[in-house]
Amino acid sequence: MSALDAQAFPPGVQEPHAAQAAAVPLIVDLDRTLCRSDTMHEALVGLLASSPAAMLGLPAWLASGKTGFKQELAGRRTVDPALLPYDDEVLALIAAARAERRPVALISASDQRQVAAVAAHLGLFDDAVGTGSPGVAGNLSGQAKADYLVGRFGAGGFDYIGDSAADLPVWAAARQAYGIRVAPGIRKRARAQGTALQTVGDSASELPALLRACRPHQWAKNVLVLLPVLTAHDLTHLPAALLGMLCFSLAASAIYIINDLVDLPSDRQHPRKRFRPFAAGTASVKNGLLLAGGLLAVAALAALLWLPGPFFWTLMVYLVATSAYSFSLKRKMMVDVLALAALYTLRIVAGSAATGIVLSPWLLVFSMFLFFALATIKRQAELEDMLLRGSERTAGRNMMVGDLPILQAMSIGAAQAAVLVFALYSQDPEVQEHFDAPDLLLLICPVLFFWLGRMQLLTRRGHMTDDPIVFTFRDRVGLVCGAVMLGIFILAAR
Repeated sequence: MSALDAQAFPPGVQEPHAAQAAAVPLIVDLDRTLCRSDTMHEALVGLLASSPAAMLGLPAWLASGKTGFKQELAGRRTVDPALLPYDDEVLALIAAARAERRPVALISASDQRQVAAVAAHLGLFDDAVGTGSPGVAGNLSGQAKADYLVGRFGAGGFDYIGDSAADLPVWAAARQAYGIRVAPGIRKRARAQGTALQTVGDSASELPALLRACRPHQWAKNVLVLLPVLTAHDLTHLPAALLGMLCFSLAASAIYIINDLVDLPSDRQHPRKRFRPFAAGTASVKNGLLLAGGLLAVAALAALLWLPGPFFWTLMVYLVATSAYSFSLKRKMMVDVLALAALYTLRIVAGSAATGIVLSPWLLVFSMFLFFALATIKRQAELEDMLLRGSERTAGRNMMVGDLPILQAMSIGAAQAAVLVFALYSQDPEVQEHFDAPDLLLLICPVLFFWLGRMQLLTRRGHMTDDPIVFTFRDRVGLVCGAVMLGIFILAAR
């Protein structure tokens, strides 16, 4: 008999009302209640990220039913309870119950290994029961959980905190029903069954959090898809380039979501990234996966139907490359920087594929040096942040603060090489044939020196808090530099 059972009064034993009320146990659900996220979904994503071959076993696990699936998954992966986003309002209810000397139990449909790990970490529960616990048959959810609790404590012999429609039968059997962040539809169903549901927390829509997870501000990087149209001085291809830019933006948002899901453990240890929607639990893993799949489908379908075949395959290469980056490449020294630079350049290649405009070798060489400089600036910014926080290494990345001088040197060298390549490009006889005043292009070089040098200094001073291209679109001086360079380019072309 557990401590919880010892404190509950046996059926038929009469106690004074105050003592009886004080002894009523508080039962707490785990997923989306105590924890703002779903531990099973997180464990599944983490397993597939670390061992993609595990996907081959999923059909057999699913065929074994919910209980068998949870057991197979928990046998291979559980979520570190120290990193989970716990709900402060649920913790407050638990603290109030313990102050009244009431027993508190964590009882969940999650596998008992995950439930036991959370209970041991928090140290707030007299008992912890999950699917697969001794004496529990089947999946401990919905009516099965209600039957288990009634059989153990009697109808009306417990209070219960839950969050979803699956908790309706449990709320109906409880003395006091608490609903954490429940949707209006669930509150209506609870009233219809005669349950006086006491709501806790804000039931705001998840949509704003999912939109933030798409990171629409990062779409600024996809303006690179338009670069071939600019260099060719041919606006007739602009509609195709804009559609290509949209396809890349939708695909990029899907990859950002997947990347955030894969990075959950490391993001939760980061001072800023822990507030991202999935890390903070304001957006669910399941809905994130559904949204990512939908965005990928729309991007691929639009590319397949309305853009040339080469663009579709370029988009597929981008998806494969970004997936490889999310799952593996970003953890490998220097490979991550080269991959970032290649992904920038791939956007220009996509613009060429969408419009049929042949890329100049000068443009590709310039892009190689420029984007390598920007990729190293991005890594420098992360290392500068680590230096300010007094951290030597970063979770989930092969980066050390001691690497900072080397990255700075490589970034400065690549930036200077990019300016040199642009100067040589402006003097190429074949290029000069396409401009009325080609020598004006040399005026772009000092602007490039200023912009790249300023980015280096801002990074060194700890002001670079985003991707360098996105930062430029938010920076007034950066926007002025871009406008000046564009103006010189247009004047040279007239």
